[in-house]
Amino acid sequence: MRIALFTEVFLPKVDGVVTRITRTLDQLTDLGHEALVFAPGDPPPSYGPHGTVPVRSVSFRPWYPELRIGLPTPRIAQEIIDFRPDVVHAVNPVWLAAYGVVSARRRNLPLLASFHTDVPSYATRLGLSFLRAPSEGWITWMHNRAEVNLCTSGQMVERAREVGIRDVGLWPKAVDTVAYRPDAATGAMRERLTDGHPQAPLVLYVGRLSREKDLDQLLEPLRRLQGYGVRLALVGSGPGREELERAFAGTPTVFTGYLGGEDLAAAYASADVFAFPSTTETLGLVALESMASGVPVVGADAGGIPFVIDEGRTGFLVPPGDADALTDRLERLLTDADLRARMGAAAREDAERHSWRAATEALVGFYELAVERHAGRQPVHPLLRARRG
Repeated sequence: MRIALFTEVFLPKVDGVVTRITRTLDQLTDLGHEALVFAPGDPPPSYGPHGTVPVRSVSFRPWYPELRIGLPTPRIAQEIIDFRPDVVHAVNPVWLAAYGVVSARRRNLPLLASFHTDVPSYATRLGLSFLRAPSEGWITWMHNRAEVNLCTSGQMVERAREVGIRDVGLWPKAVDTVAYRPDAATGAMRERLTDGHPQAPLVLYVGRLSREKDLDQLLEPLRRLQGYGVRLALVGSGPGREELERAFAGTPTVFTGYLGGEDLAAAYASADVFAFPSTTETLGLVALESMASGVPVVGADAGGIPFVIDEGRTGFLVPPGDADALTDRLERLLTDADLRARMGAAAREDAERHSWRAATEALVGFYELAVERHAGRQPVHPLLRARRG
């Protein structure tokens, strides 16, 4: 199968959406499929055997400088014609991927769209509340041009249906349990993350440092837990880093910047607990990576995070913004080694059930369904449990 994939984010940017795309491309290679990736900015000239098409873009300044907004050009149309895709996949159709939707419809091509980022909620958190309603309407309209829509968690499937998106199915969660594993921990990484205090209890966060991640909510628990000598490490960067560095000044917090490869795997496995206060996640891949590393997660009971954490078994869920509950769950895990070990083992066991191969095989099945529906040969598929509007 030949897949034209339009995405709002791609390498060299690193985030959960990019990770899902690259891992999926790896599996598509092994399964004998070919993709052409349309991406903003300066992507690599190819990804494995899959070609890439760089699309002219501008930075979303001043709100999110790391985000590049793709500006469609006539070259895209010619690349699609030359590639002759069997299906078009629009990842988060907002700007560039929305043009992918338009291109598919113009050329009468089967279309699948996937929902990864709750853009309306992000708009509110970035101080752009006036964009919330129009962005929600735009995204819903774009998704409803597709034969199949996918979300990455059960909670987001329901949210998509609530805003009127039709024909919604679940793209199964997945994690790399080979790279992320408990024995990836190293003494050197523990030294680095604790700023030379490896015996101290260590709380970790990995991901973007930006306002919508609610990382300021870790400040009060960190202060309350100083009687135990707790330290915090924030791995990653983003538009909120300077603001967070000012807020956490004087606390035992380490900002590492971006980590990747073996360093990132070592960071996950070297921590005691992973803290994830964000309320805007559609899944929370970093939580899955922490679990694969044998480290339990304390996360907000919001968005897609409950789809990842099995409350009381692989971690804890806390009400969003509840400093008392967040402090209590962190304290329980940091002070009870047996509980931490049990939850860490259960987290690893859970992660081992979710492979990228299985998730990608499910995606290919949905591609085939989009092709069949486009040809008018397939009634509503039971997997979708669609709501026709």
